[in-house]
Amino acid sequence: MLLIRFLSAREGSVAPLLGLAIIPILASVGAAVDYSRANSLRTAMQGALDATALMLSKDAQGLSGDQLGAKANEYFQALFVRPEASNVQVSYTFSQPQQGSFKLTVTGTATINTLIWRVVGQESIDINATGEVVWGIKKLNLALALDNTGSMGSNNKMTELKSAAHTLLTTLKNAEKTPGDIKVSIIPFAVDVNVGTGNVDAAWIDWSDWETKNGTCSNSSYHSKSSCESHSGIWTPAAHSTWNGCVMDRDQNNDVMNTAVVSGSPATMYRAQQATACSTAMMPLSSDWTTLNAKIDAMTPSGNTNVTIGLQVGWQTLSPVEPFNAPAAAPDLDKVVILLTDGENTQNRWSSTQSVIDARTDKVCTNAKADNIKIYTVRVIDGNQALLKSCASKTDMYYEVAQASELNSVFASIAQKLASLRIAK
Repeated sequence: MLLIRFLSAREGSVAPLLGLAIIPILASVGAAVDYSRANSLRTAMQGALDATALMLSKDAQGLSGDQLGAKANEYFQALFVRPEASNVQVSYTFSQPQQGSFKLTVTGTATINTLIWRVVGQESIDINATGEVVWGIKKLNLALALDNTGSMGSNNKMTELKSAAHTLLTTLKNAEKTPGDIKVSIIPFAVDVNVGTGNVDAAWIDWSDWETKNGTCSNSSYHSKSSCESHSGIWTPAAHSTWNGCVMDRDQNNDVMNTAVVSGSPATMYRAQQATACSTAMMPLSSDWTTLNAKIDAMTPSGNTNVTIGLQVGWQTLSPVEPFNAPAAAPDLDKVVILLTDGENTQNRWSSTQSVIDARTDKVCTNAKADNIKIYTVRVIDGNQALLKSCASKTDMYYEVAQASELNSVFASIAQKLASLRIAK
C-alpha cells in the first residue's frame, strides 16, 4: 500500500526540473528585456544622429574641423537625453565627392548596462548607429534674369557679374549627375528683352506696333505711319529682317503672367520693338555650358530699367507653354529664377513713373511665386530694396550687395542653396 502511494505521488517531481531549467529561463527573459532596452536606445540614437546630420549640413561647408566636431557633439547631446546610456561618443566625417556635392556622416556609440542578463555574465550591451546626409544639385531649371542697363557699366559691376555667373555655371555643371538634368536660361534685360533675330518668323511675334514706326513714307518729311498718312503719304513698312530682336511688355495682364502665346491673339504675343538700347539676345533653357558661358561674356550694359519684363520672360522660359515649352513641373525638378538688378524701375511700355512700373513688378513676383517658382533677388548697390525683398521667395533668398566684388560670393552662396538634402541612411 505504501509502495503504491509512493509510486503514484507527483508533488515533488517539478522542483528538480525547475532547478535545472532556471538558468536558461533567466537567460531568455534577460535577453528579451535587455535587448528591448538596447533597441529602444539605438532607435533614439538613430533619430538624434539623423537630426544632427541635417542641422550640421546647413553650415558644414563654412566650418573648420574643430568647429564641426564641437557642433556635432553639441547638437547630439542636446537631442540624445538618455540617462541609461554610458560612454556616449559622437564622431563625424565630412567630404566633398565633387564640386557642388557634399557628404556628412555622423556616428554615435554608447553602452547600456544590463538588468537581468548580467546574471549569466552579460553585463553590458554596446550600441552604435550612423546618420548620413548627402546633398547636391537635383534636376534644376534655372533662369538668370540679369540687369544689363547702362548703370551696370559703372563701378565694375558688369565685369564682376560676368565672373560670378561663370562661377555659378561651373558649379552647376560639376554638380550635374546626368547630362540635361540641369538647364539654364539667360535673360539680359533693360527696358525690353532681345529674343533674338532668329525668331523673326516666329508666330508669337506681333508686328503691328513695329510696322507703324519702322518704314518709309512717300513723303520723306515724315517718319511714322500716323504722320505719313495724315499728310496723304503712303507708308511702306520696313522689312522684318531689319528688326534688332527686341520685344516690349505684353498687353496687361499678360505682362505679369506666363500665359501661353496664342498665334493670332495679340494680347498674348510679344510685340516687336526696335529698341535703341537692345540688350544681348536671351538664351532659352540649355545645358550647353560652352554656349551659356559665351552668352554671359556677350552681355553689354545699355539703356533704362524695366525689371518686370526681365522677370516675366525669365518665368516664361521655365513654363511648359508656348513659346519656350520648358519641361513640365515634377517632384524632382526645381524651377528657380535669380533676378539681379542695380537700379530702380525707370521705364516700361506705358510709363516712366517708378511707382507705376513697380506695381507691375510686384504683380509678376507674386504670380511667379504662386506658380511654385523659387525666386532669389540680388540688389547691387542701388534699386528698390523693399520691392526686391518682397519679391524673393524667402527672407534669406534676398541678397544685398554693397560692392560689386561681393557678387562672386553671393552667387556661390546661391549655388549651394540650390542643393537639396536627403537622409542616406
